[in-house]
Amino acid sequence: MQKGFLLGLLAYASFSCGDATIKSLGSQVSVFEIGFFSILSSASLIFFLKPKEERWRHFWRMSRPWAVHGRAISGLFAGILGIYAFTNVPLAEAYALIFLSPLFVTILSALVLKEDIGLWRWSAVMAGIVGVLLVVRPGFKTLELGHFAALCVAFLAGLTIVLLRSLAGREKRTSIMGVLIMYGLTFNGILMIPEFQVPTLNQIGAFIVIGMCTAIGQITLLTATKIAPASQIAPSHYSQILWAVAIGASFFGEYPDTLAISGLVVIASAGLLTMMREKIRLGIVRWNPFFRNRL
Repeated sequence: MQKGFLLGLLAYASFSCGDATIKSLGSQVSVFEIGFFSILSSASLIFFLKPKEERWRHFWRMSRPWAVHGRAISGLFAGILGIYAFTNVPLAEAYALIFLSPLFVTILSALVLKEDIGLWRWSAVMAGIVGVLLVVRPGFKTLELGHFAALCVAFLAGLTIVLLRSLAGREKRTSIMGVLIMYGLTFNGILMIPEFQVPTLNQIGAFIVIGMCTAIGQITLLTATKIAPASQIAPSHYSQILWAVAIGASFFGEYPDTLAISGLVVIASAGLLTMMREKIRLGIVRWNPFFRNRL
């Protein structure tokens, strides 16, 4: 099995553990306090992971500042809403909604990046929506604010991906990460003041775990992208669905029923098939560019 895929599995397992730790905090502290201390913990590790040719003191020098700030703002609100979703609805349901992000990536890619979107990708997106409906079942289950928060996370994640595509190769990693950390610490730091409470030792430990899981996930993904193509790594993203079910059942007593499990399988299958299709498509296009806009 390819090293890139295995590293991807490790990265997304780390992210899932961080999400589960967020869920374990529940309503003990405010969403903004969780966000602030988690980012602070993560930043203390990410600080040492910059490329050798870049300097943190130059992070504010940007060639495309509007895109960098836009990415930071979308990432900021995705993080806040993600914390709210994880602490208020079952992990599997939160992940099912967040995995709608390919729908928003497809729409935004067509509108913003002017990419040609084929019938296959639209079909996979529709299948993903059907899978989400099987998991969440609006009209049969009570929809909570946490569900809408997770849906917003999906949109913001899609927007973040599109913005990162526009920044690829044009902006320093220290600028992208530095601005995001600056926004996260400032925004969460201010909004946590009204309800701030001194964290207990257990909560401090949880904040450290969340930050470490985030940083380890980022480091592992970065390592994976250096040794393997994205097509090998991307399928491992859907392992988060398995982690959501396993962690939810083991630690939070969340047991998805047969319909929900079927929906999660549909979501993962649609995503994996899309990745396989894109890999085949790119191979054909390289062989014969005539097919570029026909697949």
